[in-house]
Amino acid sequence: MPEGDTVWNTARVLHRALAGARITSSDFRVPQLATTDLAGWTVGESASRGKHLLLRLTNPDGAPWTLHSHLRMDGAWRAYAPGERWSGRPAHLIRVVLRSPGAVAVGYHLHDMALVPTAEEDRLVGHLGPDLLGGDWDPAEAVRRLADHGDQSIGEALLDQRNLAGVGNLYKCEVLFLRGVSPWTPVAAVPDLPGLVTLAQRLLAANRGRWTQSSTGSLHRGQTSYVYGRRAQPCRRCGTAIRKEELGERVTYWCPTCQPENPAQKRTIG
Repeated sequence: MPEGDTVWNTARVLHRALAGARITSSDFRVPQLATTDLAGWTVGESASRGKHLLLRLTNPDGAPWTLHSHLRMDGAWRAYAPGERWSGRPAHLIRVVLRSPGAVAVGYHLHDMALVPTAEEDRLVGHLGPDLLGGDWDPAEAVRRLADHGDQSIGEALLDQRNLAGVGNLYKCEVLFLRGVSPWTPVAAVPDLPGLVTLAQRLLAANRGRWTQSSTGSLHRGQTSYVYGRRAQPCRRCGTAIRKEELGERVTYWCPTCQPENPAQKRTIG
């Protein structure tokens, strides 16, 4: 699933391609927007909120509207020059095409698409916690929301976008490794929630503006993560084989030596 920094980068791509431009034609390929015509609308900005993408527009009457989309596991937006060949994804995955005099924006396999008055954006994103890459980032509020789920595992709580918006599976695994916390630790037993939240924000912010995500400081292939995607490979700290197991509905990577579990809460693992 794209993480908050990937969605932030995608929003910047769309902003550079479309901001200030008038839409000359639109082609929606989702039932709920199939008859929508944005020709004549003007793009104001493209922004992200956690993992949600918000394309803010003004209709010919001057009213502000927002085109909402969510990338989930496999969605993507691409911007092309007029006449440039679209590449990379099959045509049957296209959900929307927006044309302007200077660019063509194509949305592939997008989810939860909706067009709402901008004043009603909260209907779609108001449930989210503080955005790690947003101007409203509030670490104290993120800690408070996490702490309200004291019995839940920290691995699951970090992925709940109602607690803090932007952390995906990669950052969940990497942050917990760097803090030496087992993903199965109950939130109430995490020794330093503020430190964990602060580190998560720093990692996402460090990768903002580039497509290669790294928690190690290296951008070389195979060297960008400590545990994520490294099942059975040696831990970069201690040499123990990295483990992989499902936690909730998501796969989790961790080092059993660097991230020991509390013996009182020990599980049987395979």
